[in-house]
Amino acid sequence: MILNNVCIADSNAKVSIRIKEGKIARISNAPLTDENCPQLMFVNAIIFPGLINSHDHLDFNLFPQLGNKMYPSYAEWGRHIHKTYTNEIAAILKIPKELRERWGMYKNLLCGVTTVVNHGEPSRITDPLLNIHEKPQSIHSVRFEKNWKKKLNNPLQINRPAVIHIGEGTDIAASNEVNQLLKWNLLNRKLIGIHGVALTPPQAKSFKAIVWCPQSNYFLLGVTAKINRLKKSTQILFGTDSTLTGNWDIWNHIRMARKTQMLTDEELYQSLTTKAAAVWKLNTGNIQEGFNADLIIVRAKTNTNGLTSFYDTRPDDILLVIHQGNMRLFDESIYHQLNGSKLYNFDRIHIGDSIKYVQGDITGLITRIKQYKPDAEIPVYIPSEPAA
Repeated sequence: MILNNVCIADSNAKVSIRIKEGKIARISNAPLTDENCPQLMFVNAIIFPGLINSHDHLDFNLFPQLGNKMYPSYAEWGRHIHKTYTNEIAAILKIPKELRERWGMYKNLLCGVTTVVNHGEPSRITDPLLNIHEKPQSIHSVRFEKNWKKKLNNPLQINRPAVIHIGEGTDIAASNEVNQLLKWNLLNRKLIGIHGVALTPPQAKSFKAIVWCPQSNYFLLGVTAKINRLKKSTQILFGTDSTLTGNWDIWNHIRMARKTQMLTDEELYQSLTTKAAAVWKLNTGNIQEGFNADLIIVRAKTNTNGLTSFYDTRPDDILLVIHQGNMRLFDESIYHQLNGSKLYNFDRIHIGDSIKYVQGDITGLITRIKQYKPDAEIPVYIPSEPAA
């Protein structure tokens, strides 16, 4: 596949890209041609690496946001929602986990995420349309994970980083659990902390990285981690958590993060691309020859540079999602350029005012979900008329 005339978001360089065997094979300043592969020409479009969502719970993305006040910590929030929203929780859990996980995958794909780090039990998805990264050891938290000390100090797990919710609160207990975790890391495991609201810069030095989920933090706690201070002590990655505590659209989270000005535009961009790829040891996150072809092309906003246009992106604006060299989603506006291509198993859906073609049976998935919960909150719908 050849992608002609796209602007790299963080450099404003106008390039054309050849993809071969799932990788970026060539980057050229001039248009490329090859009669033996599909070729797409873009006008006023930017390209960037597929986003890396470093924290999500795939099976929790059919939940509405649950909670009606500010909580001192995740523990109090957890106890409150299970007492207050018993029926709402039960209604979602009636939907088979496999369906909930698959919707979590699509939720990410529709926003241009090509790698999601799933926290919790390994997913049951056997034909993923993006990279579901589950190589690290998942430990829920100090207060909710049974036998967390034994799991953390299992010598058979020593070569895997341990990923754990930590310091998710504003009370003394949230602060104390950070010290407790560090005290009991007897094998000096590599730690990747999630949320880290209660973390101090000295504590942050003991973590390989912190995954920042600002929208979740503000919804639960009214505050977020002091990322502007923590970034001097560790690496900062970006995550959404699930729809229990945030919007389904990662771009909504990204713009909220940007408004805090705790990271520069370049730092925030890297938390979703290059730095995340380095921490998780992935051959993606960069637009360079030899890297996996995980690429997103979106409509550029007028009168803005590439990075500003990147932050203005919405799911409607996505023209093309490529994962490991395979098209996973494309906009109806480029359909005519793909007529000669072999397009199998793509469903046609509406997102906002745009029409997308998405690989896989997303329409069947939505139908099955609504058999269990007719009012399930799903932000896409199926158009009734075929494309012209």
